[in-house]
Amino acid sequence: QVTVVESGGDVVRTGDSLTLSCSVTGRPGRPFSTFGVGWSRQAPGKEREFVAATLSPGNTHYADSVKGRFTVSRDNGVNTAYLHLNNLKPEDTAAYYCRLKYGSAWGSWGQGTQVTVSS
Repeated sequence: QVTVVESGGDVVRTGDSLTLSCSVTGRPGRPFSTFGVGWSRQAPGKEREFVAATLSPGNTHYADSVKGRFTVSRDNGVNTAYLHLNNLKPEDTAAYYCRLKYGSAWGSWGQGTQVTVSS
């Protein structure tokens, strides 16, 4: 099974920007470009919520709460996907997770990376 590691979380201020990375550990066994990528987040005391997902090239969806502020990208040469967080708000404070999709199957979430936005 392909596993991922998230990184890039930090403590930032309202209005700041941050880029999170989702990197494949080990050898994925197929081109990284063939994987879809999903992002979610979980704030303390709350359930995990959808943030963004790229299901296929050019087919990306965002949660309404982040639309216009967050974008996704990827570098297939280094087996890494990115979540760019702009104009951060305190309500964006959460642990952020990623996972990969191949065909109809989703892999496991990584261990997460913490984003804290101070007002």
